[in-house]
Formats: sequence, C-alpha cells, structure tokens
Amino acid sequence: MQIEKLEYLVEVAKTGSISKAALNLHVTISAVSQSISSLEEEWGITILKRSRTGAVPTAEGAVIIKKAIELLQKYGELKEAAQGYSSTVQGRLRLATIPGPIFLLEQAVLDFKKQYPQVKIEIVEQGSQDIIDNILNDKSDLGFIILFKNRLVEHMGLDFERLLKVKMVAATSIHSPLAFQKVITPEELKQQSVVLYNDDYVKWFMDDFQKKFGDVDIAYTTNNRALISRACMNHLAVTVGLNYSFITEPLFTEDDTVILDFDLPQQSPVYLGVIQQKDHTPSPISRHFLDRLKHDISELQQML
Repeated sequence: MQIEKLEYLVEVAKTGSISKAALNLHVTISAVSQSISSLEEEWGITILKRSRTGAVPTAEGAVIIKKAIELLQKYGELKEAAQGYSSTVQGRLRLATIPGPIFLLEQAVLDFKKQYPQVKIEIVEQGSQDIIDNILNDKSDLGFIILFKNRLVEHMGLDFERLLKVKMVAATSIHSPLAFQKVITPEELKQQSVVLYNDDYVKWFMDDFQKKFGDVDIAYTTNNRALISRACMNHLAVTVGLNYSFITEPLFTEDDTVILDFDLPQQSPVYLGVIQQKDHTPSPISRHFLDRLKHDISELQQML
C-alpha cells in the first residue's frame, strides 16, 4: 500500500534511522528498507542517503518528504471525515443553549441521533453567562448564545461562529389595535401592556430601549409561554422577542398572530451563534452536528 510506504519514509526522516523507524512502527527493518527502495525506484530519484550512522534526506528527498507529510495529513483528515459518517461512531455531545434556540436544535438532534445512534447527547438550557462558563471549563462542547455589541467573547478564550442573523420584533393578537400595522414605534410600545419571556437578551434589549425612549409598562416577565400567549390573546398585550423564535415555536396560531418590526434607528446586527473554546480542535462529533444544524438553519434563514 502506497500510504504505508509514505508512513515508513516519514518515520525514517523523523528518526534519522531505518532501524529506529522500524522499531517505532513495529515492523521489520527489511520492510522499511524495501519500501523506501521501492519508492526510489518508482520515482527515479534517491530520497535518502544511507550510512552506518543513519539515513538523511537528499536535497530532492527533503522536498518529497515534505510533500509526503502534507499528503498523510490530508489522508488522516479524509479518514476522519469518512469515519465521522459511520453509524459506529461513539462518544458524547454536550450542548448548552439559551431558551430560544432549543426548538432549532430539536430536529437537528433527532436527525443526528438517527445517524449516530451510539452517540450520547446531553442538552442543558441555561443563561448566557452559565453557558460561557461551561464552555471555558469544558463542561459543554457547543454553546448557543446571542451575540450583540455589548457582548464580546473572543477575549475570553472563546471562538464565536455566526449561525443566524436575527432581530427583535413585537408580537400581539390579530384583535389588537396594532393589527393593521407592519411596524411599531417606541411611543406606541410605551402605550401597551407588555409581557416578556425571561431571556437575558430580551432583558438587555428592553433595558437599553427604556434608557433611550423611556419606561415601558412591563406587566410581568416569565418562562411560561402559555402565560404570554394568554395575555396577548385575551388582554391584547404585546410581547417582544427574536424573530426566529416566533417561527420555530409560535406563541399563537398563524391566523391569530401579528408580527411587527420595530421602527428604531441604526439597530446593530444581532446573531445567534455557537461558541467553542479558542485554539481547541473540535471533535468530529461536534463538527458533524454543526454541519447538520447549519443545514437546518439555512432553510430557516429563507423564511426570515
């Protein structure tokens, strides 16, 4: 096998000795020597100068060996990718997410589990700071948070990859006086009774909103989505959230819902993304799951 011959060659170059290379590779000296001779004959060049003191590359051999190392690295990546698509893959995938994206993850997790039944998947729903801490302390493999201008994670030793550009919108009942509008102004929001989902980005957005435009009548904040839905349906309250959340898990039926864009100047871009440890090579399991999730998100992006 040609790959095997290249592995022998590279090991000799590393150790400077055919006998040491044979020892490290658990093969005979003859097998290593014959493999290199076979390559030299096939390529018509002398790769190594052999002597009693060892084996060193010729000028041409140094170039060949460098190429061989690069090829073996690519071959390793190829094997890893192929093995990653095998149902025999085993391991653990630990996901941490803020509440909103859980419904984006759901289908990706189920599809991933069908493809890799022997992978154990753990999902925890947390606040953003807890997720950041878990990633830094290697308690989670992938963390899903919202990144905005006041939250920078690169300096913390984390890498952030954008998955979905999102924006804040308002939602209310079709029976609300706002039902025939496409946008809502700050003054109009201040005149409404507002109910909020207990999410740290929603909290940051509303705190920033009130600093700029004045107090908002926030009736309550809750993790109970049914309470938010009933307030909007029965009492014509308004809720505020990220646009994708109203698509992935609607609070109300489509015919009963009005989604309003905010009439706000110079809104900074906001992204749902995934964080991982910086300078940490992700596992094949993590990479394959992200590929699956990105496929699902690309379809959602077209709906936003």
